[in-house]
Amino acid sequence: MQSELALPAAPAAGGRLRQAAIPVLFLLLGVVYASWAARLPAIREARALDPATLGTVLLGGGIGAVCSFPLAAWLIGHFGARRAALLSGCGLLLALPPLAWLPTWPVLMAGVLLLGANSSCFDVAINALGAEEERAAGRSIMSMLHAWFCVGTFGGALLASAAAGAGLTPGWHFLLISLAMAALLLAAYRVLPCDAPDPEAGRKHFALPHGALVWLGLIAFLGAVSEGSLTDWIAIYLRDHLHASEAVAPLGYAAFAGAMLAARLVGDRLKEAFGARRLVAASSLLAAVGVGSAVLAPSIGPAAFGFALAGLGVAAVFPCLFSAAGREGPAALAGVATLGYSGSLLGPPIMGYVVHGLGLQAGLVFLAIACLGVAVAASSARLLR
Repeated sequence: MQSELALPAAPAAGGRLRQAAIPVLFLLLGVVYASWAARLPAIREARALDPATLGTVLLGGGIGAVCSFPLAAWLIGHFGARRAALLSGCGLLLALPPLAWLPTWPVLMAGVLLLGANSSCFDVAINALGAEEERAAGRSIMSMLHAWFCVGTFGGALLASAAAGAGLTPGWHFLLISLAMAALLLAAYRVLPCDAPDPEAGRKHFALPHGALVWLGLIAFLGAVSEGSLTDWIAIYLRDHLHASEAVAPLGYAAFAGAMLAARLVGDRLKEAFGARRLVAASSLLAAVGVGSAVLAPSIGPAAFGFALAGLGVAAVFPCLFSAAGREGPAALAGVATLGYSGSLLGPPIMGYVVHGLGLQAGLVFLAIACLGVAVAASSARLLR
């Protein structure tokens, strides 16, 4: 029997390997995200970073991501999404292991900048592949593809917890993850069909969203502020505020990622039943409730439950956004993604400064407000459908 996570049947020439290739790329990105986020407390403690300095280090990822989007659009335009995914994926896996060994925070920030640049290029490339797959399928499949990203984040968080519990240093952990994901990247690249460069090659590859796309960009910005900052700070919140051990702290992120996975498994059906606009607005309200619950939680278990609710809530935002922007072409997709990663640029440092001045609970309140902003913006986004 076909797995629930499988995509709609691929063309006969593609076969089962072709059918699995794009989900594997989403899974790879999720594993890398979770590996970095879950071991962040250990890396922070090794360098004795205070919250404000940690926020500044994480700013590097946002800078790298935002600055790389014209490059991402150019790569797809001149080489096609398949080759762009290979090139940026290799860069992503090469950038991860050194983060565990970079000695000072400015050097670490530069390393995080490279990680952010490569991850954003890879993200745009695989979402371009996914948008094309969705057009070929003739129905919504983007949420299911993003579910595979959640498989990666959930599995990566559990692996990080096991690695920390076994005493494996972040450096060796990251190296083993990169080697394993490199094998998956090459396998997926080999079975994906060759794609031609985008017809817009030689013309305009990138522009900031305008007109109706502005609302998608605003949702992407606020969604990235909330989801990206939760990714970076859940483990730290459990470690510092609720005194979880290094092995237990990643499990809070695992609850968040696992809930996102569950929501994305049914996201395409919910989108078809209620429409993307209603789905994004309602789920963002749920995310705000979940983050608020974590703020008030007296212990690790209730806090993890709150983060799970937040994961259910944020799950619909980016699949619906990338599906809507992908219908407008790769330049529009890159432009919307730029504002999304601008949220990733500003979210972590703002979160760090709020935490430094007012505490971790105040930082989470800031993220709950961002979730409410997504719900408000979604009500005006007519391209969400």
